[in-house]
Amino acid sequence: MASWAASGSPAALSYRLLRWRPSPICRFSATFSPPFSSAALDRSRRISLSAVCLSPLRSNRRPLPSPPAMASDETLAAKEKMGLLVFDTEEELSVSLAKYAVELSEKFIRERGAFTVVLSGGSLIKSLKKLTESPYSETLNWAKWHIFWVDERVVSKDHEDSNYKLAFDVFLSKVPIPPGQVCAINDALSAQGAAEDYETTLKHLVNIGVVVKSATGYPRFDLMLLGMGPDGHIASLFPSHPLVNVTDKWVTFIKDSPKPPPERITFTLPVINSSAYVALVVAGAGKASVVSKALGNEKTANVLPVEMVSLEDGELTWFTDKAAVSMLRDKLSL
Repeated sequence: MASWAASGSPAALSYRLLRWRPSPICRFSATFSPPFSSAALDRSRRISLSAVCLSPLRSNRRPLPSPPAMASDETLAAKEKMGLLVFDTEEELSVSLAKYAVELSEKFIRERGAFTVVLSGGSLIKSLKKLTESPYSETLNWAKWHIFWVDERVVSKDHEDSNYKLAFDVFLSKVPIPPGQVCAINDALSAQGAAEDYETTLKHLVNIGVVVKSATGYPRFDLMLLGMGPDGHIASLFPSHPLVNVTDKWVTFIKDSPKPPPERITFTLPVINSSAYVALVVAGAGKASVVSKALGNEKTANVLPVEMVSLEDGELTWFTDKAAVSMLRDKLSL
């Protein structure tokens, strides 16, 4: 199954997971404090959409005007807890993302003794390389990190399409996160079996206190790192696909992905929207039109998955570059 090791507590045993053998990945035996109180980061270090900054690393940049309303009243209501950061270079973006992760790591480890991080695939992983370098690699308390995936391709872990392999090669192999705290899918199962198994594992980890449960009953991860496709998809939730409407599951599966490989598992939107913090990393001119649609004033019936990211009780920050916001800037006459 997707990595876990049964705890000796009655609560853990109540999940009746004895029919599976624990794999070498994602064993949890540590004792954790009760669920945390979600206090916000120091707001002086946040940039809201009402005061968007071209680059937080260069103080001579003038702030952008506030973008117009978003795609719906619901997303507009979430705007108060949304920030947009725009960087000149990939290096600056990576440095800021690393500092953001460090700050949140320290916060959650201090509050509850653990830090749960959800990764995605694609170009996002490259932005995490900075965490493998000094000073971050030496100062972070990696032993308290717990890694998950927002989606995964149903392929072997050594396959070139595997999100696990990408993260391992670029990031995980270079930092001392305990292997038993890296929760990968069981790649020996079918797409449906892997999704069900991953959800069962998450429920077990919620039950023993590794992952917090939100007020609405979904898992509440400390930090979710999302990328976005040029079509506006997030995780493996694609535009106009029925999976964007799934609410009765934490993890679901797809066998007809518009983007290969066709078989994948993915967190559902309610799980994504239950996160405490989400970093949405979007760079490149190829994504400019989607960024413009998501953050601009156009209201259309065709709401993209990225526009559906509306956190229940958390903070969303867009980490972008100039190319990605180029069409948004044009609309704002910048």
